[in-house]
Amino acid sequence: MDYKIRFVNYPRHWQTHRDEFMAVIEDRLSRGELIIRQDVLDFEKNISELTGAKFAKGLNSGFDALHLSLKALNIGPGDEVVTVAHTFMATISAIVLVGAKPVLIDIGKDWNMDMSLLETAITPKTKVVIPVHLNGRMCDMDTLGQIIKRFEEKGQRIHVIEDACQALGAKFNGKGAGSFGATGCFSHYPAKILGCFGEGGALTTNDGGLDEKILLLRYHGVMRDPARTPKMFGYNAVLDNIQAAILNVKLAHFDEAVTRRAEIAKKYQAELSGIKDLKLPHFEDSRYLDAYWNYVVQTTKRDELKQHLESQGVETIISWPKPIYSYDFYKKSFPVDPLPVTEKVCREVISLPIYPELTDEEVNFVIQAVKDFYTK
Repeated sequence: MDYKIRFVNYPRHWQTHRDEFMAVIEDRLSRGELIIRQDVLDFEKNISELTGAKFAKGLNSGFDALHLSLKALNIGPGDEVVTVAHTFMATISAIVLVGAKPVLIDIGKDWNMDMSLLETAITPKTKVVIPVHLNGRMCDMDTLGQIIKRFEEKGQRIHVIEDACQALGAKFNGKGAGSFGATGCFSHYPAKILGCFGEGGALTTNDGGLDEKILLLRYHGVMRDPARTPKMFGYNAVLDNIQAAILNVKLAHFDEAVTRRAEIAKKYQAELSGIKDLKLPHFEDSRYLDAYWNYVVQTTKRDELKQHLESQGVETIISWPKPIYSYDFYKKSFPVDPLPVTEKVCREVISLPIYPELTDEEVNFVIQAVKDFYTK
């Protein structure tokens, strides 16, 4: 369908920074700077500074960041990992593919992990909790930290892996996403707040030992030395150098991009907050600074609203129409009791367009289209 307003406008984004992109692409290709070159090292330094974590490694995807985090922490068969069902499949896949068992709990009013349910989900087999910072909003890391500390005082070590794939630039109590846990995991898929032109990801940590293990795991167990000395078995999960160069260009515009997202979110809030059936993603809590990767609204008339917006030429997405545990392949391996909030949210959420290149006129068009639906 030829949308009047696209959910993400890749061509417009390309044109906005075309000269900068073309300059770095031509330069790196002309010099053959392709695999683990200076651009990757610069990117890692930039991500470390942005998140506040001591170390960062460029990877091929957010999934790789999650997967290698679990591998580096020696998580495997017999271990349990607590996370949420309202997340992209990659979170769960990473757990299952190291042989561990995912333990899924429900979400709260901000569509993130309901911390009041976490403590009872932890068993003696629990080795990791993965809070998913969804839609550019972080989880309640204060409460999570307090729960983890109580178990540590009893002698049970539980690691925290932050799935921050949707939350680069978000903060909680002034600290950046990816700086709280044993590791922080980021996606640089093209549609993300900081997206490249293909697959990309990053992992952050404050633990030098973990950083060293990730360095080895991401590229066949090989160290950075002239002899390319292998130290262990590993994967091929390194960030492509051209993509790193592109991401470094985008990082120079990152603050203005996040600021523009916040401006659009504020405009949506001001114009749509009076609609009774529409829940908006704004929660009064000064501890949080949201990055607004997605602008998610919730309504009992979700499917009808989506159809109406499409008829007006406004592209939207639904994340996600069914809980992961409801699919047959999942139920066969990991039966789960229904999670009522997750199921309700899957029936009712829809994401409106929000990206830096969206004009005020287009934002107003989306707002009017939503209003027209509720007044027709």
